[in-house]
Amino acid sequence: MAGIDDLKSRLGIDDGLAGLGHNVFTAPVEELVKWARRRSLMPATFGLACCAIEMMATGTAHYDLARFGMETFRASPRQADLMIVAGRVSQKMAPVLRQIYDQMMEPKWVLSMGVCASSGGMFNNYAIVQGVDQVVPVDMYAPGCPPGPETLLHAILALHEKIRTGELTQRRAERGGGAAVDLAAHGVPQSSTAAHGVPQSSTAAHGVPQSSTTAHGVPRSGTAAR
Repeated sequence: MAGIDDLKSRLGIDDGLAGLGHNVFTAPVEELVKWARRRSLMPATFGLACCAIEMMATGTAHYDLARFGMETFRASPRQADLMIVAGRVSQKMAPVLRQIYDQMMEPKWVLSMGVCASSGGMFNNYAIVQGVDQVVPVDMYAPGCPPGPETLLHAILALHEKIRTGELTQRRAERGGGAAVDLAAHGVPQSSTAAHGVPQSSTAAHGVPQSSTTAHGVPRSGTAAR
């Protein structure tokens, strides 16, 4: 019993509430929210090219993406808050990608995976968007062709740290929101941003209007020929 009493006295258990002040710290509720938010991201099920295979590998047991609170890839963008753009983005896919982004819940983040999504990569032609940041705001880049699961995990952890510090939310508040990208400055017509980013005439000519393909550098004659 003497040993137990000595242990209690060393741990300060006998002090009761008197010693509680040394073991509790206070912080704003916002800090707690950011701490919880970074460990509860829900990526959208969204793959475009070979980088998506590496993204799938990151979710397997060997790399265990679930230990970072991201084991659930949501099938609906309305239940997701992280878009991983895994692969090159074609001009016809750009309005669809923007629609998915607009439907995601706030706050939301975008991770550009691979050089093709970040800058067009080897696809330096009229059919591929030369950087997905022309369509949606990008918060983190994962370099590589394709980047391996280790690189993607490193980018995800870096994104987690930015979410924890509140750097991203502060930056977006200063510029007017998470979707504050001037699409007109990048050649995307205003009509293509209506109705969640997809033009009303998107059902014609393989789902892409001729006005948007012309703005993206595709000649009208080329779309008509296809």
